[in-house]
Amino acid sequence: MRACGVDAVVESESLAVVGLVEVVRHIPRIYGEYRKLLREVKRRRPEVAILTDSPDFHLRLARRLKRMGVPVVYLVAPQVWAWRKDRLPAMRRVIDRLLCIFPFEEDFFTRHGLAASYIGHPLTRLIRPSNSTGELRRRFGVEANTPLIALLPGSRSGEAMRHLPELIEAAEIIGRRRPARFILALPKGLADRAGMGTFRERFSRASIQLQEGQTWDVLACADLALAASGTVTIEACLLGTPMIAFYRVNSLSWLLGKLLVRVPFYSMVNLIAGRAIVPEFIQGRLSGPALAGEALRLLGDPQALPEMRRELGKVADALAGGEDPMDAAATCVGHFLKEELVHVS
Repeated sequence: MRACGVDAVVESESLAVVGLVEVVRHIPRIYGEYRKLLREVKRRRPEVAILTDSPDFHLRLARRLKRMGVPVVYLVAPQVWAWRKDRLPAMRRVIDRLLCIFPFEEDFFTRHGLAASYIGHPLTRLIRPSNSTGELRRRFGVEANTPLIALLPGSRSGEAMRHLPELIEAAEIIGRRRPARFILALPKGLADRAGMGTFRERFSRASIQLQEGQTWDVLACADLALAASGTVTIEACLLGTPMIAFYRVNSLSWLLGKLLVRVPFYSMVNLIAGRAIVPEFIQGRLSGPALAGEALRLLGDPQALPEMRRELGKVADALAGGEDPMDAAATCVGHFLKEELVHVS
C-alpha cells in the first residue's frame, strides 16, 4: 500500500490482538492509536474513509467519522452473523457501504438494512505458488513419494506459541507411525519474535523443517495441512490443500465466547460450504494425539484426501466472485463517491 502512495499513520499490526481477555492489557496502546487517527482525520479532512476489518476498533472510529461528516465504506464485513448481532443497529447508522468477501454475507446484511455488495475474496486473485509442486518439493528437500505435512500454528506470536506444543507432539506421533516430512510454515521473522528457539531441539527430533515467508509454497506442495483456523485455511482451500483446522484461546475468552458465538462451525471453509468438509479441533478437543490420529486417518484413506480436494474446489469457486475483488471494491467506492457528489450538489 505504501508503494501506491498510502501514508501509514497507524500500523495495522498494532491492532492485531486475538481473544476477549487478551486484549485488555493492550487497550491503552490501542486507544492511543485511535486518537492519533482522529487527529489526522481532523487535519486532512478526507472525502471518504475506507475501513478494513478490526471491527472493535473501526466501528468506534466510524461513529466519530460520521459525526465529522466523513462517509464510511467498510471492507471485510464484521462477522456479526456469527456473534455480536447487537452491532447491527450501529452499523446501519455509521456504515454507508459494506463490501463483503464471503458469498453468504451480502444477503445477510441486505436483509438487515445495510447497503452491502459481495466483491469476492481478495486472496482468490493474489494467491499463487512460485513454482510447480515437484520443483517446490525439490527445493524443500522432500522426496516425491513421502507425505509432506504443513504445520501452520498461526500468524501472531501468542497464538503460534499456544498451538506449537500440540503441533510438535502430533508430528512426533505421526513420525513414529509412518514415514512423513513436516514443514513449520511461519510469517517472516515470527520465530524470533515469538521466541521459538526453545523448541529447536524438538523440531530436529521430529524432522520438522522451519520455513518463514513461504507459506503459499509450502501449502502448494503439501499433502495435508494442520492449520490454525483463520485466513490460512482460506489460503489452503484456494491452493487445494486438504487440511485439519484447530484453534485454542485463553480459557476465560473461550467461556465468554461460547455465550456469544452462534455458528455451526469455526472454520470459514466449513461455514462457506455449509457442512463439515474440514475436520475441526477447537479448544478442549485440540491435542497432539487428536491431531495425529485424524492426520493418520486421512493419509491412510485413499479416498479421503481426493474427496476433500473436490469439496475445497467448490468453496474456492464460491469465493472467486465475478471480477477481481479489488477492482470490484474500487468500482463500488467510485460509484459511492459519485452518488455523494450528486447528493451534495
